[in-house]
Amino acid sequence: MKNEGETSAEGLISDVALQILKLDELVRVVLSGARKGAKPSFERIDIRPVLLKEIPHYQVLSNDGRQTTTKNYLAGELKIDALLNQGYANILVEHLAGSIAIQYSKKDKAIVHRSSGNNTAELTHDRVKERLLKSSDAFLIEVGISDSKGVIKPSRQDKYKQVEEFLRLLWPTLTSAIESGHIKKPSQERPLKIVDLGSGSAYLTFAVHQFLTSQSIPIQVVGIDNRPEFREKNSEIAKKLGISKTIQFKVESISDTTETSADIAIALHACDTATDDAISWAVKSKAKLLLIAPCCHHDIQKQLKETPEPWSLLTKYGLMRERLSDLLTDTFRAQIIKLLGYRVEVIEFIGGEHTPRNLMIRALFTGAKPEREDRNRYEELVNMWKVSPVLSKYLAAEMEYSKE
Repeated sequence: MKNEGETSAEGLISDVALQILKLDELVRVVLSGARKGAKPSFERIDIRPVLLKEIPHYQVLSNDGRQTTTKNYLAGELKIDALLNQGYANILVEHLAGSIAIQYSKKDKAIVHRSSGNNTAELTHDRVKERLLKSSDAFLIEVGISDSKGVIKPSRQDKYKQVEEFLRLLWPTLTSAIESGHIKKPSQERPLKIVDLGSGSAYLTFAVHQFLTSQSIPIQVVGIDNRPEFREKNSEIAKKLGISKTIQFKVESISDTTETSADIAIALHACDTATDDAISWAVKSKAKLLLIAPCCHHDIQKQLKETPEPWSLLTKYGLMRERLSDLLTDTFRAQIIKLLGYRVEVIEFIGGEHTPRNLMIRALFTGAKPEREDRNRYEELVNMWKVSPVLSKYLAAEMEYSKE
């Protein structure tokens, strides 16, 4: 591979656009991440050539972080320049004779890598929505989501949908993070380490293991839960599946776990401040990607003694007061994580059987220094409501250091 190093972006987009316009030579295009100050329409866009009624088209898959939409365009219909100029930080173009990859540095200079080689285009148009996990996967049978014939049980359809949605939220974020260099490319010597904090029955723990394994990604998965019965049950399932070397379970509380590092930290529906324990551990352990789905919230609600006007109209009713405290809690969490160098999104996620909460905080560590305005807004909100978020106490040293 030839690395052209750091260069000016002038004229580069035009060169890439010309390469993409050669539809008969194209293999695929991937646009992901965001340059400083840019807000692309989608988190990731994948483009590839397909044949529809023997006519070449561009197939464009646009992922907004939650779902993927697919559209097909004839040559000349796709506005390639408009896509390329939205401000994506990573651009990959593979063609039959090689590839060109562009990564924008923090100084907004384009680092260009070119390679030569033989690539093959897959022109089949798949109209069927592909499931990330087959219903016949042995783990789904073992945990009781599928029956012995590999068919999803009617009573477990919701759980299966939750597993599928979680993987669809994880996969594009992970691949983009690896392509951008925010997460090192996993290898057998250094597998991708995933820690599930509060793993419980481990449906999602196993799902992540099985799916990433099917994608040929070397992994090491650890499930943390303070209930011994879950370790025994889950360890037995891992043994039956023959995956005990790459997945293990520990009986530990999140705040006192012996684990000290992770590439990806997961915490799904950990009750009340256990979610703060998980975020705190993830940040202190320098996890690169956080997927946090909060459960119940009580701490901030208990602290709401004085209501700034005109918000008393919201807090005078118990149910609305509860929901407002939920929003405040997760707003504080998201902003604290952002102040500590993460790119943060708050997205919708299917709730579990024990909670109706349908919110997820997804955060990728970029190391970006927070803007002073971000810190001011956080402090203003805390002072206005006269509360002290638990997470700010857990990460007090880190927040103080980030001010420097």
